[in-house]
Amino acid sequence: MKRNFKKPAFTKPDLGKKDIKSLVVSVAVSLGAGILSALLTGGSMRQYADMYKPPLAPPGWVFPVVWTILYILMGIASWMIFESQGADKRLALSLYGNQLLLNIVWPLLFFELEMYFFAFAWLLLLWLMIYLTIRQFALIRRKAAQLMLPYLAWVTFAAYLNLAIAIHYL
Repeated sequence: MKRNFKKPAFTKPDLGKKDIKSLVVSVAVSLGAGILSALLTGGSMRQYADMYKPPLAPPGWVFPVVWTILYILMGIASWMIFESQGADKRLALSLYGNQLLLNIVWPLLFFELEMYFFAFAWLLLLWLMIYLTIRQFALIRRKAAQLMLPYLAWVTFAAYLNLAIAIHYL
């Protein structure tokens, strides 16, 4: 007996003007957090260039590239939650907003105040908030949670760098 399997047709998401506007706003909010952070710590890459760097530390130019990609992914993830019909989307977006605020403060602690151990503790708090955000996103829209995973990985790597630098400057 011959079976006829049909491939599912690819369907493009039907994005209306309202959806595109909310997507642009979501990504802009996320990128805005990064821009604000960069403005508050203007000389951080020059400072980073002169610092001790542990093994695996990337060159300074990598950070703005990676962060831009991460902020775009975060913005898309938050948009997916915003546009969802999930019952707990208000909680998910609240967690998301809180982790963005924690994210903005970290470079001030690290670069401006040079409070390396406190900045590390702050990063652990940020890591926890990202994890909770991902868990909440997953309850609403799995793909949104998956888009946040590179961010969690990068903050994990940042914690390693932060701790190694803090120990070095003891």
